[in-house]
Amino acid sequence: MFQKYLTYYFLLLILSILICSFILPFLFQKNIKFPQTSSDFIWPTPNYFTITSKYGPRKAPAGGASTFHSGIDIGAPEGSNILSICDGYISFTGFKGAGGYTIIVSAPPYQISYCHLNPEFEVSVTEFVYKGEKIAKVGPKYVKETSNNPYRDSTGNATNGATTGPHLHLTIRENNLAINPLQFFSNIIEQ
Repeated sequence: MFQKYLTYYFLLLILSILICSFILPFLFQKNIKFPQTSSDFIWPTPNYFTITSKYGPRKAPAGGASTFHSGIDIGAPEGSNILSICDGYISFTGFKGAGGYTIIVSAPPYQISYCHLNPEFEVSVTEFVYKGEKIAKVGPKYVKETSNNPYRDSTGNATNGATTGPHLHLTIRENNLAINPLQFFSNIIEQ
């Protein structure tokens, strides 16, 4: 009886080795390269480079906006394309407080938040995106009423988070701490 179980365990061991050696690598053969240096990032808004609000302390531009800006605002017209700045996985799509309609790309150790987007998302949670791939469009200032959106302008119209108009808010977090995104784009933008 013991020999019968030993044979089953041996076959199970051989099968496990085959799966780990041949089948799993075949299933996960994407060439994933998470960012390591600033040269691994690209600018998210082709043809639009104006920084309308820098990282750090500021006077809040809209009700509900923070006096410490956790990212940068890039001025761009509604409908402008937004590209993934690096390879990564989509970990969130939805309405996220002051950021309005938001996509988060996870690329360990970084999490990149793209905020104030068009609510018709072009990517889905768990999807893998490549650096330079179009993931969204700059959203409108005004959006349809939703139950989780407390943001309004002075006339009571629902806004795309705490915003005064169309733009991309870009936050980069490293190990869950917000850092200045401009450090990754010094070759493109003067600081």
